Amino acid sequence: MRSFGSDNHSGVHPAILEAIAQCNIDHEIAYGDDTYTARLRDIFKQKFGEQAEVFPVFNGTGANVVALRACVQSFNSILCAETAHIAVDECGAPAFMTGAAVVSIPTPDGKLTPQLIEPHLTNWGFEHHSQPKAVYISQCSELGTVYTCEEIKAIADYIHPFGMYLHLDGARIANAAVKLGKTFKEMTTDCGVDIVSFGGTKNGMLMGESVVVLRPELLPNLKYWRKQSAQLSSKMRYLSAQFIAYLEKGIWKENAAHANAQAQKLRQRIIDLRGDIFTQRTDANILLLRLPRSVADRLSKTTFFYYWNESADEIRLVTSWDTTDEDIERVCAALAE
Repeated sequence: MRSFGSDNHSGVHPAILEAIAQCNIDHEIAYGDDTYTARLRDIFKQKFGEQAEVFPVFNGTGANVVALRACVQSFNSILCAETAHIAVDECGAPAFMTGAAVVSIPTPDGKLTPQLIEPHLTNWGFEHHSQPKAVYISQCSELGTVYTCEEIKAIADYIHPFGMYLHLDGARIANAAVKLGKTFKEMTTDCGVDIVSFGGTKNGMLMGESVVVLRPELLPNLKYWRKQSAQLSSKMRYLSAQFIAYLEKGIWKENAAHANAQAQKLRQRIIDLRGDIFTQRTDANILLLRLPRSVADRLSKTTFFYYWNESADEIRLVTSWDTTDEDIERVCAALAE
């Protein structure tokens, strides 16, 4: 099966599998006290700045939950776009695990702005209302759009005087970095981001994400939040070894660049066939478009994908690090029919 349903559907990059095999030698101390995780800490400091501390976890929802638990208490609220992953796709885990209210804000393109956040910063000190404490953004957004560094900094600069934290969900942070031509540090630390969920699974890793703490005051209890959230891996070296290869060998950049390029190629081919039927920009590797239901149903017999908004006949196509030209041509041949 070949799929455009998600970049989670793709396989694992051979160099990642090789890194796992290479670390599967001899014994290592468990729960992160191994030599691989120690090396990974140094790498993340190089990528995000000296103050950065990394905590490998199993998956993206776990990373988001752990990061947000570090930011909020149960009487707080977390502000996010109405299409945000924590509002739509995590089965209420952030609200359940933090106890905080998740407040979703309508946006035209999946991205928050200070202007959209402003109306929700009210009722300070009033015990009948949840107190705003964190803003969650994802890079890329769930609609495939990418925040510029200036847009991220504008949010951070706006909320910090209120004592709030900015959490960046970087499930597809590599795709955003390639799109912007920026380093991870330039996109996060230098923009005032306080804590990051750093993803690799969607971009060629087998499993594993990381929480990257950029604000020292969020650090003291992070290891306890990770353990309580069932995200502490005993054999952590297998997670860390993947990230080491992913970052040191430049796999993150190579894979993301390919996925982004294939998305642009697919977008242009679809426009050539059916006109501009896209509902959002394609900044990275996510394409949202409208197709008549009869056409989409026929296409689904050739290529796997998800409906994004069934009431609007909107579908989502996602390219991956291993999407081939043949995959694209198969979709386009089906559309041409």
